[in-house]
Amino acid sequence: MKSPLPVLLSLNAGYIDTAGFLALQGLFTAHVTGNFVTLGAALVLGTSGAMAKLFALPTFCVVVIVTRLISYGLSARRLPILRTMLTLKTALLIVGAALAIRFGPFSNGDGWAALVTGLTLVSAMAIQNAAHRIHLGSAPPTTLMTGTTTQIMIDVADLLRGAKPETRDALRSRLARMATSVGAFAVGCAAAALLFAGFSVWCFVVPPVIALGTLALRMATFEGDVG
Repeated sequence: MKSPLPVLLSLNAGYIDTAGFLALQGLFTAHVTGNFVTLGAALVLGTSGAMAKLFALPTFCVVVIVTRLISYGLSARRLPILRTMLTLKTALLIVGAALAIRFGPFSNGDGWAALVTGLTLVSAMAIQNAAHRIHLGSAPPTTLMTGTTTQIMIDVADLLRGAKPETRDALRSRLARMATSVGAFAVGCAAAALLFAGFSVWCFVVPPVIALGTLALRMATFEGDVG
């Protein structure tokens, strides 16, 4: 049976991206390249949050580099890499939730509190992206669904056209995994929107809880992620 870990990561990514967008003046915390668009909109329309959008990608890049370097150090010491990454991500989500609840709602996306909260969440998702690339490369992406959706449509077209028998099972298997990832991401987005509408910044309590669940799952199904 396939591990549900990537599905939970997709669920949380969709949730965090939507909650961050709603609470932090249009900041994408998981799909950071989307901030190029919202940065342009913020500058043209004169809305707030331009600083966080400007710093999101550099922060993301630095955290990915640091995460990769840490993974080498953990490997050299024969320490669990993926479990450590998930622990660090969970810690950052807890800090981000505490900041959001303490200082939100954020009417000014350029204020220091919104900036620190947003970049903390961006850092958490950078770790998730790095962990996926390093340890879960065979699983569908958990934070960016455009490429996954494109592959789903290609596979559907191939099946409709009549794929060769020797490739049909592989296509269906990949299609199922990718559709599940996109579905989980979409459910996370919807849940975040509903909970933000009902509970405002208290909706940020959910991501650390899900992250703790992924960490517990990893610890329960530990398969030697050293190296």
